[in-house]
Amino acid sequence: MRFLRYMAAAAALAVATSAAAIEEASDGPIWTALEYEVNAGTNIGGASPMPLPAEIRHIDSYSPNLNLQIGATATKWLGVEKKWGVAVGLRFETKGMETKARVKNYGMEIYQDGRKLSGRWTGRVQTKYHSQQLVVPVTAVYRIHKRLKVNAGPYFAFSFNGAFDGHVSDGYLRVGDPTGDKVVFEDGARATYDFGNDLRKFQWGFQGGVSWSAYKHLLVNANLAWGCNNIFKSSFKTVSFNMYPIYLNVGFGYVF
Repeated sequence: MRFLRYMAAAAALAVATSAAAIEEASDGPIWTALEYEVNAGTNIGGASPMPLPAEIRHIDSYSPNLNLQIGATATKWLGVEKKWGVAVGLRFETKGMETKARVKNYGMEIYQDGRKLSGRWTGRVQTKYHSQQLVVPVTAVYRIHKRLKVNAGPYFAFSFNGAFDGHVSDGYLRVGDPTGDKVVFEDGARATYDFGNDLRKFQWGFQGGVSWSAYKHLLVNANLAWGCNNIFKSSFKTVSFNMYPIYLNVGFGYVF
């Protein structure tokens, strides 16, 4: 946690320093001569531990779901050649996935017949993750060619609606710890779980990508966003490993 705080502080300092440098290097205030873009796309990815822990024995299925994104970006190009620039964006997006997996000694808190049981689960787990977010990326931009540019930098996201739930089946729960009482689920029996209230509101990470000008005003965009903090709150201990949002965004943009 301390390391992540240092990284966040360093990213914020870099953003502030870059903004000051841009204004000094440009012919006028930072908000003049901006290039504006509106964009839309879809996110493909999921929330995943890195690397996969021993508790997850096999992933039976994965679905990225339909995760739409819409936003806008303002870019300030520097110098006469306008090779380098800094871009600030605002986008509304959804991130989500559905998975089915087989696990062993997986931290779990389930509901069965009105009772809440917590412990270590061995068996099948089905998970649905969904998050709606406002995201602010701050990136450095480099124009490789008049029709091709790349970008990289931090992003900061606020999640205002999130869900992380599912059910378990075909297995057993050791109540408390791996040596606790055994509660068996078989013959189609299942129990639900819901960790939505334990999702973190603030997320941050880094993104990098490329944009290609297909026509004068039309862009084709691809960006990879890699989260740097756990999707769950630090006080949440049921899932014993961190899960990071990793998503590839593919879409189109219109430059004014």
